[in-house]
Amino acid sequence: MANLVVLGLDTRDDAERVMDLAGDLAKQHLLELEDVAYAHKDDKGKVRIHQAVSLTGAGAASGALWGTLIGMLFLMPLAGLAIGAGTGALAGKLADVGINDDTIKQIGEQLQQGRAAVFVLARSATTDRVIEAIKPFNPTVIQTSLSHDREEELVRALQS
Repeated sequence: MANLVVLGLDTRDDAERVMDLAGDLAKQHLLELEDVAYAHKDDKGKVRIHQAVSLTGAGAASGALWGTLIGMLFLMPLAGLAIGAGTGALAGKLADVGINDDTIKQIGEQLQQGRAAVFVLARSATTDRVIEAIKPFNPTVIQTSLSHDREEELVRALQS
């Protein structure tokens, strides 16, 4: 089962760095990620969401490939490409996997202007190494799906 951890950070730049760090930790097999994203409030107070994977783009690419192949069978590769890319992009946009977009928006609305939140959905982690890596960013725990005891341990570890 995956756990969601939402960390508050001082700036959008810190959120981008922590999101990149999560990817690096995953490459080192210290964090098994399902999804990672961040939200911040821009200068006008609007919540902006940045996700690691664009399902719309991936769907369009996959749809274009399959559409072209099917179109070639019917001697209409360009029509197949266009139709496949469009349906693939739509399917990718409608698919909601990983972190719930409504949760990201809801927490993003609560942020003070200029602040950011990083959302990490992970199946497993080498906890001590991950905490050590993110501690320099002085994150605050906003929300988790961890048990109360584990959440308290996380808060204490980040504050020490």
